Amino acid sequence: MIVLRHRAVPLTLLGTGELTMVGTQRAVPFRYAATSCCGRARWIAREAGPPAPQQPRLLDRVRAALRARHYSRRTEKAYVHWIKRYIFFHGKRHPAEMGAAEVTAFLTALAVRDRVAASTQNQALNALLFLYREILGVELPWLDGLVRAKRPQHLPTVLTREEVRTVLEQLDRAPRLMALLLYGAGLRLLECCRPRIKDVDFATNQITIRDGKGSKDRVTMLPSAVKIDLARHVERARALHQRDIAAGAGWVELPWALGRKYPNAGREWAWQWVFPATRLYVDPSTGQRRRHHLHESVVQRAVREAVLKAGLAKKATCHTFRHSFATHLLEDGHDIRTVQELLGHQDVSTTMIYTHVLNRGPAAVRSPADRVFPA
Repeated sequence: MIVLRHRAVPLTLLGTGELTMVGTQRAVPFRYAATSCCGRARWIAREAGPPAPQQPRLLDRVRAALRARHYSRRTEKAYVHWIKRYIFFHGKRHPAEMGAAEVTAFLTALAVRDRVAASTQNQALNALLFLYREILGVELPWLDGLVRAKRPQHLPTVLTREEVRTVLEQLDRAPRLMALLLYGAGLRLLECCRPRIKDVDFATNQITIRDGKGSKDRVTMLPSAVKIDLARHVERARALHQRDIAAGAGWVELPWALGRKYPNAGREWAWQWVFPATRLYVDPSTGQRRRHHLHESVVQRAVREAVLKAGLAKKATCHTFRHSFATHLLEDGHDIRTVQELLGHQDVSTTMIYTHVLNRGPAAVRSPADRVFPA
């Protein structure tokens, strides 16, 4: 115990607290208590123990739990967004102080007041269920009073072969190659942006899709129409990679913990992106100068401008090429199971939607007007 005395301290300032003694060695925290004796103030100081570890914040716990379960970055971003909106909707109350009634009120407001789509409301519901089950350890009772947004049944927009040709003729360079892969291989937009050099096999005319939707891999075709131009593009990407290495860069991001397992793999040619970005960036954790893949917004803007230049009366996007791919395969007589595997659908019922835009098949009906006035 250390006793500290001070003559000029009034008795009204007596109390407890913490101070730090600084000497020739490191600063040492002390707990002190002020008392009085014979009209004079005195402090009794005792060395404090180590401070209690600070609990991580709620959203940091959510992020850590999502990453531990290998959720995608986009899912993590969406879940954190909905949890924030839920907290602000109820005046910044902590979710532990709320329950099923508050969750119902928030989700009902999304459907009634904000008129969000059913998929948007379901995403918000999944985010809140994850928060309460996995983070707070609370099992919410069934939300009886919840107003659910009605999920509409939309038919996909499909381009004809001539319309596809017209749009592709308005594109050039990397966006044209990527749009041709979207249509010729039925890829999703991010699947088209993320292939690496090792995933494209020119010998067998195959593209391997790694970690697609649902964290599944699959193999799809490499169209002959894009093969020659894509090979030339890959050679230009190789020259760019060699210039990056000469400049002290040339790194790419590796999945999961491969960067620690193979420290030099991030510079190998096989791991480079097929469609590299135009700019370098510095990874803050490693200090490496890396090049990311081409951002999906580049292709989206290019396709939108191409559709406007083509003068189409349809609202076509990058995903329209995927719809057109599936529909045209079915029109050519390919089995729906084959189309399902090429698209990467888990259930064949998802692929069945493309049969509704066909004018033939088991559900096709010929109009009586065609019999009265044959073409």
